[in-house]
Amino acid sequence: MTDQKNVTIFDTTLRDGEQTPGVSLIPEEKLEIAIKLDELGVDTIESGFPIVSQGEIEATKLILKQGLKAKICGLARPNQKDIDAALECEVPYIHVFIATSEIHMKHKLQMSREQVLEAAAKWTRYAKDHGVIVEFSPEDATRTDPAFLEQVLKTVEDAGADIINIPDTVGTATPSKMSQIISQAVSVVKIPISIHCHNDFGLAVANSLAGVRAGASQAHVTINGLGERAGNASLEEFVMSLHLLENRKTNIDTKLIYKTSRLVSRLTGVPIQPNKAIVGENAFGHESGIHTHGMLKSPLTYEPISPELVGRKRWFQAGKHSGGHGLAAKLAEDGLHPSEEQMKEITHRVKDIGDKGKMVTDAELFAIAKAVIGSVSEEKKIVDLKNLTVVTGTDVVPTSSVKLLIDGKEYITSEVGVGPVDAAIKAIHKIVSPLADVRLKEYRLEATTGGSDALAEVLIKVEDSQGNIVSARAARDDVVIASVEAVIEGINKTLLKSRGKGTD
Repeated sequence: MTDQKNVTIFDTTLRDGEQTPGVSLIPEEKLEIAIKLDELGVDTIESGFPIVSQGEIEATKLILKQGLKAKICGLARPNQKDIDAALECEVPYIHVFIATSEIHMKHKLQMSREQVLEAAAKWTRYAKDHGVIVEFSPEDATRTDPAFLEQVLKTVEDAGADIINIPDTVGTATPSKMSQIISQAVSVVKIPISIHCHNDFGLAVANSLAGVRAGASQAHVTINGLGERAGNASLEEFVMSLHLLENRKTNIDTKLIYKTSRLVSRLTGVPIQPNKAIVGENAFGHESGIHTHGMLKSPLTYEPISPELVGRKRWFQAGKHSGGHGLAAKLAEDGLHPSEEQMKEITHRVKDIGDKGKMVTDAELFAIAKAVIGSVSEEKKIVDLKNLTVVTGTDVVPTSSVKLLIDGKEYITSEVGVGPVDAAIKAIHKIVSPLADVRLKEYRLEATTGGSDALAEVLIKVEDSQGNIVSARAARDDVVIASVEAVIEGINKTLLKSRGKGTD
């Protein structure tokens, strides 16, 4: 229980992980993953189930030729055909299994207890006689009668098995039950005990940790928790829990965990859920203002581990829960340093977009910030938009009504145009032209993201009668409002320049 020896990592991504519905890897893809697993530091790689297909044999041989540091293992049922197929690949390690629960023996195997014991002993001995390491699994061990399981363990130990693996085949064990089963196994045999947990009730990692605490020295895991049904214990969660919560060691280079996870996701085509522990997109992401403020003071306030430890980086999401501190930190990464007043306006606009059910992307946040930072301050504004109304449609001439405040005096007018933006700009020009003869020299609209609800960033240039050209920008989720704000910003800058005032 207190032994601090390394826990051995037996990775079955290429065998049990490939049994994920919809996943099928070609030999070259298996090799690519095996190389990455070896770099990661796993002790044993279960390359596949050789008897299943010629492709499984080819993949195993291909991986063996690579000369990896990890031991390469092939799976086999207790019969000569399966074991010979694994031996044909020249693997140094064979994993033999047979079901031992009543439900499996009766309905799947149609075998008695005596027949199962005989087969387990015979074929464990047969594999050992060929000079390989033999790991034996009593399939569905956690639903097996404890007295019979004890018989099986003793029988395969006597037959020469090097290690016994206890599978929770359908994920029905609890940590307390798993602890009990592993404790019994450790007391019954002298050879090492391994553990193999499925995640049907979301307990695979918890059960694996309980097994290690009870004396198991090895665990079967998969990258990203891949596997049949709800999957297996995930390597990344199990290893990081061992290292940081259990004070146990493995040979895993944790800084390679994220890269390995991404590779497996890409090759298998199975996406990683955003909120998955350790490797999910959101695992080190923060939006809440309370959280980000705490994080900026000390990462330990809302992160149990450093993201760099697993090859990640923390990030801050702009949204309605964001606070000014987190947004300011995010903008600082891009070299933007708004004033306190500008930061208040940026935060207000971000929350406004978030309240409409939209996520604010990095590009949108930077567009908003650049527009606010480059804008004329409130106290220096000469022209201010008080109200804007546009009417458009298939059988309607686009019309815009605009109310502006110029030097404290209200002006209202309306105009038509070829579209709502054109109509709005014409109405503004109609009001402002007696004060400043400016014309729109350049208009550019950019959508910061690809969706139909993308933030519209408008960049314009206006020119006055003296040939002065100024640039302005605005970013809003409404293209008409963004266009109007950009034009008014340009007019303000032109007027301030002609009156000899700064625009800061």
